[in-house]
Amino acid sequence: MIVVENLVKAFGGFRAVDGATLQIAEGSITGLIGPNGAGKTTLFNVIAGVLEPTSGHVTMKGEDITGLPPHELFHKGLLRTFQIAHEFHSMTVRENLMMVPGAQSGETLWNAWFGRKRIADEERALAAKADEVLEFLTIDHLTHEKAGNLSGGQKKLLELGRTMMVDAKIVFLDEVGAGVNRTLLNTIGDAIIRLNKERGYTFVVIEHDMDFIGRLCDPVICMAEGKVLAEGTLDEIKANEQVIEAYLGTGLKNKDKVATA
Repeated sequence: MIVVENLVKAFGGFRAVDGATLQIAEGSITGLIGPNGAGKTTLFNVIAGVLEPTSGHVTMKGEDITGLPPHELFHKGLLRTFQIAHEFHSMTVRENLMMVPGAQSGETLWNAWFGRKRIADEERALAAKADEVLEFLTIDHLTHEKAGNLSGGQKKLLELGRTMMVDAKIVFLDEVGAGVNRTLLNTIGDAIIRLNKERGYTFVVIEHDMDFIGRLCDPVICMAEGKVLAEGTLDEIKANEQVIEAYLGTGLKNKDKVATA
């Protein structure tokens, strides 16, 4: 689905992404791991149009999407979440979901004056869809809660719910487990697996929790210093000498420590 070729993102003389080349298979849940500063989030930002690449190419199903802005990629079904959730904190959980779809009739002044029935019909349909999403994610008890009052894990579920309000094809999840307790992380993992198997979502997941990666992801890609070091199953990655050096700076005798790095 996604092909990244020789991608570079430089900030002055520093290359945060330094010639990265990788492929994301349609229908996969691909893990992206690596030590802090490896360039993972910068890679996400370039693919998702948040940052323009210095050089290189990104294609989606054969179409060149290099440098396209996020709103255009959104309409192509490419979405991403962030390490820190970006909710509308004063709006309810349901209202946050209802805000997602674009080109709503109520966004134009003409319809606000003369198309009130159309707006009301759309809002009822969006509310019904939002309720379906919340039930799917098992957080329908939070429907009327202000989003700003949610826990970190609940906000991550809300961000995942946003991707379900549109025709998402591939979703980039940036540290979905950061600050999330184990129970909610399992709930998030269940939702990702269901969306992948039942609705055909493709996922790319940045995460430091190797248990979470091992449960969800195959293949796993490891980055370090802006480059792709290795790709394979998690067991293959954990046994790779280059990966161990990147995480620990030591030899194979400490390879078991990669599991918690």
